[in-house]
Amino acid sequence: MPTVPKTPQPGPSPKRRAWLAVAAASVAVLTVGAPAAYATLDSAQQPTQTRRGEAYVETRLFFGTERPDGGPEVTDRQFMAFIDREVTPAFPSGLTIQEGRGQWRDSHGRIERERSYELILLYPASETKAHDSRIERIRDAYVRANAQDSVARLDERTLADF
Repeated sequence: MPTVPKTPQPGPSPKRRAWLAVAAASVAVLTVGAPAAYATLDSAQQPTQTRRGEAYVETRLFFGTERPDGGPEVTDRQFMAFIDREVTPAFPSGLTIQEGRGQWRDSHGRIERERSYELILLYPASETKAHDSRIERIRDAYVRANAQDSVARLDERTLADF
C-alpha cells in the first residue's frame, strides 16, 4: 500500500500556547513550590483560621440540692430566690442556669446522687480579678444558706462574640 504523506496538524494558537504555559507554571508552583514554602515556616508562622471574638472567662458553678445534714432538699423556688438575691446583683449583664442530675462523694465518703443546678457566668478576661471575689462570695453564701459541703467551680478561658 502506498504511503500517504502526513499532513501537519495545526498546533495551538499563540494565545492558547500562552494560556497553557501559564497553567503549567501554576500547577508546578502549587504542587512543588507551595508545600516547600510552607515547610520552611515554623509553627508560629503557619497560616491559621480567622480568630473570632474577644478573650472571655467562662465560670461554671455546680450547686447541689441535697443537704448533708438530712434537712429538706433545696427547692426550685429557694434556688431562684438565691439567684435573685446573691447572683443577679453581682452579674447583672446575664447568666445561664441549667438543671441537672449529678453525683459525688460527700465528706463522709458516701456517694450522693442529687438534683443540681449549673450556673454559667461569662465575663471579659480583663475583669477576672474583679469577678473572682464576687464568685467566691456566691459560693460561700450558698454553702452557708443550704448546709452544703461545697459548690464546685470550673473556670475556662474562651473566645466570645456577641
